[in-house]
Amino acid sequence: MKKYLQNYIKETENLLKKELFITDDMINKHLEKIKFFQHERLVHLIVTMFYALFTIVFIILSFTIPLFFLVDIIMITVLVFYVLHYFFLENNVEYLYVLYDKMLKKRKKLNILNIFTKK
Repeated sequence: MKKYLQNYIKETENLLKKELFITDDMINKHLEKIKFFQHERLVHLIVTMFYALFTIVFIILSFTIPLFFLVDIIMITVLVFYVLHYFFLENNVEYLYVLYDKMLKKRKKLNILNIFTKK
């Protein structure tokens, strides 16, 4: 998912640089992608929260059974990577909102140009 999101952002940035105008179809496709990435972000948030809850349970268990300290180390390590991945998704989905605003702005400029050129 990380690579897919990065590639999509690059494609969208290139589209904004190269295209002279942005169509409604381009904007609708972008909104559809945002929905997919928001869903992915929500799923990762839920998984991360449950994993953090299980990690806390294992930390509590490790006070009664010292062998669980090994499991704690593994779970905390994995939890760190879950959190990092979630923040990657969060930040990049927010950046997709910025790209959406740029697309709207570029489409608005086109509409203004069309008004002045049509008589």
